[in-house]
Amino acid sequence: MRLILTALLFAGGLMFLFIGAGFLIDPATSGAAFGFNSLETMGLASLRADFTAFFVVAGGCMIWGAWKRKGDPLLVSAALFGIAFIGRLVNIASVGTYDGYWTSMLVEAVAVVLCLIGSRMLPHTAFTTDETV
Repeated sequence: MRLILTALLFAGGLMFLFIGAGFLIDPATSGAAFGFNSLETMGLASLRADFTAFFVVAGGCMIWGAWKRKGDPLLVSAALFGIAFIGRLVNIASVGTYDGYWTSMLVEAVAVVLCLIGSRMLPHTAFTTDETV
């Protein structure tokens, strides 16, 4: 079970890392896939900076947690995708749904669940209170 979980975390992390790289390399095309069309220079810069950061950090922490078999970094990914999921819920409540909205929410929910399960199953860093340092 743990091997399957770490494989899923690693594969999901790679997917998110590639999505982040897409925003860094070609923000216009990647942005269009996320509903952003005809962006000017500032919009492209925001996509390149913010979306790259989101996906690279989330995916990188998933890969790090799976590779090193550590639960700590998975909490970062769970928090990022959890906040994104909540943002989509707020959007549904405030302006309504759009075609395919559930796909993104499903991916985010699965990522949160995988990361939280991984965080519980994999060991955490032991913090000491040794003050001799």
